Amino acid sequence: MTKDTIVIREILPEDNTQLEKVIRACFHEFDIPLEGTAYSDSETPCMYESYQNDDDVYFVITNGSSILGGAGVKPLKDYNGEVCEIQKMYFSPEIRGKGFGKQMFEMCLKAAKNLGYKQCYLESAPQLKAAIHIYEAYGFKHLQKALGNTGHFSCGVWMIKDL
Repeated sequence: MTKDTIVIREILPEDNTQLEKVIRACFHEFDIPLEGTAYSDSETPCMYESYQNDDDVYFVITNGSSILGGAGVKPLKDYNGEVCEIQKMYFSPEIRGKGFGKQMFEMCLKAAKNLGYKQCYLESAPQLKAAIHIYEAYGFKHLQKALGNTGHFSCGVWMIKDL
């Protein structure tokens, strides 16, 4: 695998099965609770179908026909205001630590701005220290409690950034 074979693109219907496996594997690897997280979301098995509105987008990282991770932007559920949420940002171990997460994160922030959002919110698990460090480096500030109604009651990290 070289940087030349890695492609970041919008999700396609045929990506669902592989992407679901990548997302779910991260929960077992990092010992993140399965209930009250993206692991148990009804969207997780059907990511393509879940991101087909005018105000959302989901990107995947591929190497040939292999899906290695993804991240998306969607309106923050049950929250008034021009706030989006970066959602379901998970990567397989083979591409972590190589800058692809930052690339994906930057694409999501740019997409959020282009979609007209004024703020970007995210939730994470304390076990994902490397990801939280990236969020902080990009100016995300910690919140004392969750915003909106994501259903992710097991996430203990809530952050927001003005766009």
